[in-house]
Amino acid sequence: MADPARVDETVHALGPIAGYADWPDFLEREPVRTDGSETCRALAAALGIRRAAADDVRVESEWRADGIHGRELTWQLPYGPRTRAWLLRPDDDGRPLPALLGLHCHGGVRSVGAEQLVETDHAPHPSASRLRETVYGGLAPANDLARDGFVVLAHDTFSWGSRAFDLSHPTPRLAGLIAAREALWREEGVTPTEAERFDAVSSLHEDSLAKAAGMLGTSLAGAVATEDVAALDVLLGLGEVDAARVGTFGLSGGGGRATLLRALDDRVRSTVVTCMMATFASLVPRELDTHSWLLNSPGIRSAGDLPEIAASAAPRDLLVQYGTTDPLFPLEGMRDADRALQSTPGYRGSFFDDGHVSSSAMQGEVRAFFAATLAA
Repeated sequence: MADPARVDETVHALGPIAGYADWPDFLEREPVRTDGSETCRALAAALGIRRAAADDVRVESEWRADGIHGRELTWQLPYGPRTRAWLLRPDDDGRPLPALLGLHCHGGVRSVGAEQLVETDHAPHPSASRLRETVYGGLAPANDLARDGFVVLAHDTFSWGSRAFDLSHPTPRLAGLIAAREALWREEGVTPTEAERFDAVSSLHEDSLAKAAGMLGTSLAGAVATEDVAALDVLLGLGEVDAARVGTFGLSGGGGRATLLRALDDRVRSTVVTCMMATFASLVPRELDTHSWLLNSPGIRSAGDLPEIAASAAPRDLLVQYGTTDPLFPLEGMRDADRALQSTPGYRGSFFDDGHVSSSAMQGEVRAFFAATLAA
């Protein structure tokens, strides 16, 4: 996953942050955000959120199929490899349309990022195909929303897909964890694919990455949020977007990202959070090991409970979808979150007899919600 064009680093010396030699300098020179609402400032301080400008935005390829005009974009942030993204819209006359930022899930899968949401003119990466089948009901949400009349941007974020770290020279600690994982595979008679192996190693690497982020003055969630705001800037910089009608959506870790983005940026007028809402009291400590560092961010509770963070952007529209059989969130914690949000202007909560997924029924509700809140 290393970028051979970036020859200004030695992977051995960089250890856990190989591929991101310029990240520490960026964090040192760019101050933590101090703008926005009280919740925005509290989140920025707790998570170490910066502003990062996307430069050199390029159209790498484009296609037209099934009523969609699709483009693969890349851009360069001030640190790390180039970001890859996909931009979809109806294949029409190019008039300004309402826009959506699609936020991919965590899923323990870093071999791909945003491609899980998008069907292109190429055969999908095996990890993207598997995620679509297992958690998105075999659908490509970004394509369906584009056909509904939206400009949809879906981007890889920090440590996923094109933004992955170079793990080709693991530290001794990570090498030991990898050896243990490989021994377990041998015992189970499993031969992982290259992508499955990378996903497993990336999950083992996340602890070291979170440690590095904390020591550099940010966090995994803060680094992701920094890049999500930068992607929103790219989307709103397109002449084909109606900047007054912008929304965001995500499943699981993507839903957590949508919650933060909603609180951080008042340009987001409508938000969907799928299978990523509960009270912190229901998750800590009993579900600490259930969730990654993307949710378990030290200091985040100083900005409020998760429902309070979501509510801070009221009266902007918010749909939260809960799965009553979701194994990652206690049902009582989800119901407590729903009760806490009931009095929030613009809020709608819905419970589905589903697990930790974005089912076809859930996606149908999402499409109707955005049509009602943004398309008029």
